[in-house]
Amino acid sequence: MNIRKITGDKKEYIDLLLLADEQESMIDQYLERGEMFVLDDNGVKGECVITREADGVYELKNIAVMPNCQRKGYGKRMIDFLFSHYPDCKTMLVGTGDCHSILSFYNICGFTESHRIKNFFIDNYDHLIFEDGKQLVDMVYLKRER
Repeated sequence: MNIRKITGDKKEYIDLLLLADEQESMIDQYLERGEMFVLDDNGVKGECVITREADGVYELKNIAVMPNCQRKGYGKRMIDFLFSHYPDCKTMLVGTGDCHSILSFYNICGFTESHRIKNFFIDNYDHLIFEDGKQLVDMVYLKRER
């Protein structure tokens, strides 16, 4: 298993990015200013994009694992990698939908709820977003501190 930084064409991984954020115009808002990493385990299994928001504060903007590879530890492995790759990271934030399965994943990875942005998915996306059959409305921000 190898996690490597992507320094070339990040859009090469657009299909994987769209698993976690299904509107390309939203991805475009952070993709170039963020750093992208892919996890390769006999082929690319996952990716993540992270941005530096302030001294010691990073935001995980996108993390996705191939559907047939989920629940095998790849997502957690990428998050643990980011904390080791950025030793100055005191706080990692991530915004996500109010979906039990996603929130459970982040809780397992050590994140706790920070705050919410009301109507984020309604105000910022050009179509309704659903996860596990539930419409996403508010963005839930989570944080992990060290």
